[in-house]
Amino acid sequence: MTTSAPAATAALTGLYAEVQQFYARQAHRLDAVRAEEFAATFAPDGEFEHSPDSPPARGRQAIAQEVRRFNERRFADDPVQRRHWFNMLDVRPQDDGSIHTEFYALVVITRPGQAVPVIAPSCVVRDVLIREDGQLRTLKRKVTQDHLSF
Repeated sequence: MTTSAPAATAALTGLYAEVQQFYARQAHRLDAVRAEEFAATFAPDGEFEHSPDSPPARGRQAIAQEVRRFNERRFADDPVQRRHWFNMLDVRPQDDGSIHTEFYALVVITRPGQAVPVIAPSCVVRDVLIREDGQLRTLKRKVTQDHLSF
């Protein structure tokens, strides 16, 4: 039995909305430095490669430690609010049930008393998402910063 074009489009639209919601919740946790909650959005054996000067973190505990370590190292004496803005999302379901995504990310940094935020950095993010007990989880994330990819 084949799926009709309208049914396939509706299924992809629903998946797209689900992935968008997943990323919104994930980014809120990351921006609030709720490291364990952010790490819980990854598969137990998930991989998070986000910075050229850090090796990939593997597993939820290591991902949470990396998020805390990065924020402490980078912003310990610099009170900031970071916001991750994801856009231009491409969602591609795979035959094995995984979902490959690619999107642009801007990290916006605001400092107290400064009305104009700084964008640092601009990135491309490539993920492999899977389902764990019916919930989306990130199996693998690779972040490539634009200023390093020329």
